[in-house]
Amino acid sequence: MTQGHAKITSEVSGKDVAKVLQPVLVDLVGLALNGKQLHWHVRGRYFLPVHERLDAVIDDAREFADTVAERLVALDVLADGRPATVATTTNLPEVAPGFTSDDKVVGAVVDQLDATIARARAAMEALETTDTVSQDIVIEALRALEKHRWMFAAQLG
Repeated sequence: MTQGHAKITSEVSGKDVAKVLQPVLVDLVGLALNGKQLHWHVRGRYFLPVHERLDAVIDDAREFADTVAERLVALDVLADGRPATVATTTNLPEVAPGFTSDDKVVGAVVDQLDATIARARAAMEALETTDTVSQDIVIEALRALEKHRWMFAAQLG
């Protein structure tokens, strides 16, 4: 069994995959953190549906961050989701501190999802020729993220 594992990992360069997946990881962690910040501070007429819908985004971001990190570790490379790493390497726009109206929260979530999706799409393309297993993970994340984006963007009119 060890020989089979060595064969698999020798065919896929963990370091090459890490260069592509690590940025996706930090954006997913950042999305979960920023989503929670918005979730706690949303105000307005549509508080409840926005508040609840954010939970679904956060749950998916956390789940896919875990899956991406576990893939990196399976390839014998480090996954770095530490706060300092996320803060300095995420592609996501900052969210405003404090209470925020529901319409502004919806717009901020769309912006967060757009940035996360853009980096994940770039990773998907890069992984096509290097590691299709990792690419499948990114595709699954994109499927969920793009659905969330559609649902939030529909609220913008």
